[in-house]
Amino acid sequence: MLEDKNQERTALEQLGEFGLIDHLTQHISLTQKSTVRGIGDDAAVLDFNNKKTIVTTDLLIEGVHFDLSYMPLKHLGYKAVMANLSDVYAMNATATQITVGLAVSNRFPLEALEELYAGIGLACKVFNVDLIGGDTTSSTTGMLISITALGEADEANIVYRDGAKPNDLLVVSGDVGGAYMGLQVLEREKAVFKVNPNTQPDLSPYSYIVERQLKPEARKDIVELLKKLEVKPTAMIDISDGLSSEILHLCKSSKVGCNLFEDKIPLDPTVISACEEFKIDSTLVALSGGEDYELLFTVAQDDFEKIKGNPNMTVIGHMTEESEGAHLVTRGNAKIPLTAQGWNSFEKE
Repeated sequence: MLEDKNQERTALEQLGEFGLIDHLTQHISLTQKSTVRGIGDDAAVLDFNNKKTIVTTDLLIEGVHFDLSYMPLKHLGYKAVMANLSDVYAMNATATQITVGLAVSNRFPLEALEELYAGIGLACKVFNVDLIGGDTTSSTTGMLISITALGEADEANIVYRDGAKPNDLLVVSGDVGGAYMGLQVLEREKAVFKVNPNTQPDLSPYSYIVERQLKPEARKDIVELLKKLEVKPTAMIDISDGLSSEILHLCKSSKVGCNLFEDKIPLDPTVISACEEFKIDSTLVALSGGEDYELLFTVAQDDFEKIKGNPNMTVIGHMTEESEGAHLVTRGNAKIPLTAQGWNSFEKE
């Protein structure tokens, strides 16, 4: 993103750590009944009564998880919250609070952090969660964001990864592969911009997939829809590392196998056309792309009538006996073993 050279920059040392926290959180309001005390004390105080508490944490590091040359800070703040809320919803739970840990180098002025917190605040407002605390410190390596999300659920409603049974149906929300292809478009335009800084990319043909990368939406609506349909999944996980990796997580935890049908995988037309343009196989993108933050879950066959034809979810396969293994059934009816080709942060470049 091009930066306005005339834009005001307020150095963070002018505020100090506590002044910075006060400034960034001055407009935060609390809406959850379970939040007894939020920001401003040594720790937050929560009261969940008889419900179970769900806790999840994600760490995002500049240069590893995000590139600020094309990721606007407001979008980054929003996406960082989504990554955590998605894990709460994958437990079939309600997200209620977040804490934010932030480390920044001195190249970031106050105005940059205001943008980041505007995105965090918007996510909290849209998904009805409270920002209740965190930590802010300096960094020598750019920006690091660590968000912890808390949620609540009645014990009977919690869904784990280990409940799938042979013959359960494998279901995915929305469509997959969009976030990965959006990243390919952004990386290409970044390379073009480096060669010719005067060019301005036209991203309008790619608006859906670029938005899938820059501003994903956690699927709180699917959790609410399943409850309305009176369907409790037998196992569930969110798609952050790619469809194949997540299916294998479910298989390993539940000690089952799986048949995933290639022709059932939901792909947006924009994803298909982008794959053709980049000469990448769309099935490979769907299996290995990641960052879609859709929900992948299994349901008993008895529940098929309740979800059949629902535009928000697609049956893409079924679980089998563990001894049969996990396979992709191709359009040509060949069976190929599923491998975990999702994103690995420890992989050597």
